[in-house]
Amino acid sequence: MASYRRRDPALSSPRLNRHYEGNSAMNLNFSIVWANLPALWEGVQITLVSFVIALVIGLPLGVALCGMRLRKTGFLAGTARVYVTVFRSIPEMVLIFWMFYCLPPLLGFRVSGLFSGSLALGLVTGAYLCEIFRGGVQSVAKGQWEAARALALPRSATWLRVIAPQAARLAIPPFVNFMTELLKGTTLLATIGVADLALKSYVLGAQTFRYFEFLTAIAIAYFIIIFPIARFAEHIERRLAKAAG
Repeated sequence: MASYRRRDPALSSPRLNRHYEGNSAMNLNFSIVWANLPALWEGVQITLVSFVIALVIGLPLGVALCGMRLRKTGFLAGTARVYVTVFRSIPEMVLIFWMFYCLPPLLGFRVSGLFSGSLALGLVTGAYLCEIFRGGVQSVAKGQWEAARALALPRSATWLRVIAPQAARLAIPPFVNFMTELLKGTTLLATIGVADLALKSYVLGAQTFRYFEFLTAIAIAYFIIIFPIARFAEHIERRLAKAAG
């Protein structure tokens, strides 16, 4: 590595050498993160907004696609199957680029990076949530359906009182896992210039040559955001298990 740095003019530039020398473990300065906290907070807000937009798009879409997929045959089932296959196969970054660069010419007007990126994540979210919900429903024992029919329960009551609670309990762990992945996936919006937490941290690190401090701060920030979500999901899962038991 040392020999490579000597050969590469970019890596051996005086400015970059000063950066490496001035940011050793003995010269950390996290006060600069605190001084730029307002800018980082703006990034947190944009990250959460993009997450909420993607979830608002993806959650009802996933429920609708799940209902279509459970039909097994017919036009609706085939359409849902094709949708899920397509949007689970396209890399999220490619879809974000397509929405940002190709969607505006088709619509005839400009679309913001925040909306186009969140829309891309929302469409992908719908595909994955469809399969998560469908897996939860199909994991419910067939005897539950038979018991509901034996009691002459209406189909709506069967879904709401028998199937949905059990399917929700089974779907919560993968659902929460995907939510955390979606939240982390919002960092991809930085590639189209959305000033989320990831991009804010990188820009501030580049401006101050304090990459270690800002990238450490962003890692801690994502942990603070995601950890309560996981804990809350565990609480809900225990409540559902207790209610079912």
